[in-house]
Amino acid sequence: MSENKNFALITGATSGIGYELAKLFARDGYNLVIVARHADELESKVKEFRQQGVEVVAIAKDLFNRDEAFALCDEVSSRGIQVDVLVNNAGQGVYGLFKDTDVERELAIVDLNIASTIILTKHFVKEMIARNSGRILNLASIASTVPGPWQSVYHGTKAFVLSFTEGIRSELKDTDITITALLPGVTDTGFFAKADMLDSKAIQDEDDMADPADVAKDGYEALMAGKDKVVSGFKNKMQVAMSNILPDPVLAEQTKKQQEPAK
Repeated sequence: MSENKNFALITGATSGIGYELAKLFARDGYNLVIVARHADELESKVKEFRQQGVEVVAIAKDLFNRDEAFALCDEVSSRGIQVDVLVNNAGQGVYGLFKDTDVERELAIVDLNIASTIILTKHFVKEMIARNSGRILNLASIASTVPGPWQSVYHGTKAFVLSFTEGIRSELKDTDITITALLPGVTDTGFFAKADMLDSKAIQDEDDMADPADVAKDGYEALMAGKDKVVSGFKNKMQVAMSNILPDPVLAEQTKKQQEPAK
């Protein structure tokens, strides 16, 4: 059992960037609260992480549902777990022209990407303030910096996450609590399949996709250094730098060409 009593809570912890982040926390001796929708996927990860000698608590919650986000907070409290690091990683998108996409699915994505992030951050930041210690990592995206034709709702939610993170960071600047935004680009995860986005030009070249382990490492190091945000990958850094210069209508047209169907 780990001598480190610190717990990191990670949503979306069974795959992709969340899974790679959980591995980094376990490697450094953090106990884990891993959260995902499917109990069977969580159980296989519990066995894996426990082999590193840390305590692992698995909680199955569907964070597309706001009530389950509140229930997650209640369950962590009822177990007497102090969350020292919160990682709001769970997120999803939907691909297509806004006129064609399903509004109920988009509202569910807003609840996952925005509402659940607000609920968990509100709950745990209050506890962190009470003891004046803690760290939070929020998964934004380079999508947060540009308008997003073909993924307008997803880009909008990630713009919220970035702005939300920066706003709270300013509020907390006189405390010992840090909040960091991680901005990956196109990463080799299950995101694109879940978003029905496999036909998009943006993901046709698999060589251009980042390794989720590399993205997680960038986020983990920025979190531990207390940075405000980190753009993962040189190409993405260049893209964000350009987005600070070019007018939004130009960026929107560029993004539309990048994300439209390849056929």
